[in-house]
Amino acid sequence: MSHSSPPVRSDWGVFTRAVTVLTDGDVLVHDWYVVDGEPELVLRTSDATEATALLPRLGDVLADRAAWHRRASDAVVTQFGEDDPTQAELDDAADDLVLATVEVHLGGEVVLHLDDSCGEHFLDGYWPAVRFDEVGGVVVVTVEA
Repeated sequence: MSHSSPPVRSDWGVFTRAVTVLTDGDVLVHDWYVVDGEPELVLRTSDATEATALLPRLGDVLADRAAWHRRASDAVVTQFGEDDPTQAELDDAADDLVLATVEVHLGGEVVLHLDDSCGEHFLDGYWPAVRFDEVGGVVVVTVEA
């Protein structure tokens, strides 16, 4: 893999291939494009043409960001709560679980990663992720590390 994958320009910045520099100096080039920010934006492909094709889906999500975030935080509370959540619990979670990353996949799936801003809901180093299908329905809620 080369570091010279072409960048993908967008209204949200220039997407470049994600890289990790290891402590020994080795560089890993990941199979996705990224723009750092709040939230971090990820196009889950290593192909610049495919990444460009994902931009309209990303735009759809960002245009209605608050609603997507709320559906994700509600899904987390519903998944991990013991009883049906109260409106207050859903509202608190929407405030506490901050949208950290928006991933768009080929086929139109979207994954939202949330950070526990208060540290009361998930152990340090763990965060919830909510996968939506191509029409915006919740597919699965997971905890990642």
